[in-house]
Amino acid sequence: MQLTEKQKLVHNYGLRERQMRRLVEQAKRSKGVTGDRILEFLERRLDSTVFRAGFAPTIPAARQLVNHGHILVDGERVDIASYRLDVGQTVSVRSRAGVLALVQNAVATRTLPEASWLDVDEQKLSFEVRELPGPEALLFEVDMQLVVEFYSK
Repeated sequence: MQLTEKQKLVHNYGLRERQMRRLVEQAKRSKGVTGDRILEFLERRLDSTVFRAGFAPTIPAARQLVNHGHILVDGERVDIASYRLDVGQTVSVRSRAGVLALVQNAVATRTLPEASWLDVDEQKLSFEVRELPGPEALLFEVDMQLVVEFYSK
């Protein structure tokens, strides 16, 4: 059961085992409930937030946008998908014709509920991180206690 719950996170967020293990270790060292911090760290990744803002149809598509340098954080180009966003940071899409068409299509066909912790401006193709995401931000059911237990072996 622990492995199954861990695999839900790894597969949904598209992480490798080493990335997940490192993230769990950071969550253990930080203050707060470890399971909630893991979810917060996963949701604050740049690729996850671009997906949650509706600028990409999937997390892998969002990762590709980031890796190819089409995403700006506070006006600076960031091409690291695991970049962790903080409160108050603004993320926008570079204005290139091909990318804009892809992003505008993703925005037009959006099926996800809007993330309450992001202020999305679909006209400017940008968003701001209003607050840190909580455990309610997760889009699927996962028992975080089992994930924490899996990594504490």
